[in-house]
Amino acid sequence: MAYSAEVVQRARARLAQAREDRESENRQHLAEAYARVPRIREIDMQLRRTMAQAAQAAFQQGSDGRELLEQARQENLSLQRERAALASEYFEEGYLDDSPICDKCGGSGYVGSTMCECLRELCRQEQKKELTFLNGTKGSFDQFRLDYYPDRLDPVMRVNIRDLMERNFKSCRRYALTFTEKSGNLLFSGNTGLGKTFLSACIARTVADRGYSVVYESAAHLFSNLERAKFSNDEAARKECDKYTACDLLIVDDLGTEMPGQFTTAALYSLLNDRLLLGKPMIVSTNLNTEDFGKRYSPQVASRLSGSFQRIAFLGEDIRVLKNRGL
Repeated sequence: MAYSAEVVQRARARLAQAREDRESENRQHLAEAYARVPRIREIDMQLRRTMAQAAQAAFQQGSDGRELLEQARQENLSLQRERAALASEYFEEGYLDDSPICDKCGGSGYVGSTMCECLRELCRQEQKKELTFLNGTKGSFDQFRLDYYPDRLDPVMRVNIRDLMERNFKSCRRYALTFTEKSGNLLFSGNTGLGKTFLSACIARTVADRGYSVVYESAAHLFSNLERAKFSNDEAARKECDKYTACDLLIVDDLGTEMPGQFTTAALYSLLNDRLLLGKPMIVSTNLNTEDFGKRYSPQVASRLSGSFQRIAFLGEDIRVLKNRGL
């Protein structure tokens, strides 16, 4: 599961701060314990001495070395039992527990070269913060309302609109709940206000909650970022755009609302091509139809959107208008 460098950097900073806080708390607790029960300080000093004795004995040959090592071990165990008894008598459970913030990685964030689950969880949290578009979209799959869609036949597609949208809803929920890096691409098409953004937001939340990296951008913002990265000397902008290729799921909202031009067409083709070659899923929502892709962009872009994406058609009436009517 690929997280952007910025997400990992923020997550590592949070882990480092948590580790520092834990160590500071442990030092404070130990100082209070020494002041309240001086015998604990004496025991800790003796424990360090027995450890040094054990290390020295380990280098000695023969029975003398083994005997000294066993003596040091027994003394160490006796001191640990006494310390535990004092801690239990004078302090609440865990007060003098100086274990690291994570038992698996010690708080480093990595077990060998593999990212530890503690750091991965922080990455998930930071990843979700990047989905700023969700701030104004509080819905979830459970709040999807089929009654906004008319129970009648669409005169063009010759399908029942509500039945179609029920199938779309189930497909989107299944996609989110079973998402993997090998899931296919979805193309949400239809007029404004039919729930494309709502369902793509539901997918983004669910997929991100399951630990995958998700990037959600409006088409206008995406192409603006790509243009700045290409034509400026802003290294940060170039790194920022790396996430469009690296993330597990890229969602591009409102394709067709951005400013048209040669750069947009070339950038879109490159982005589609790169992710298709890597086998990384995308979701694209648009008000354009299949014919519009070739006219607005290029036949190559149209071919990839039509041939490599599962089209999900949205039908009905503008839900925002229905809500304003109090429906």
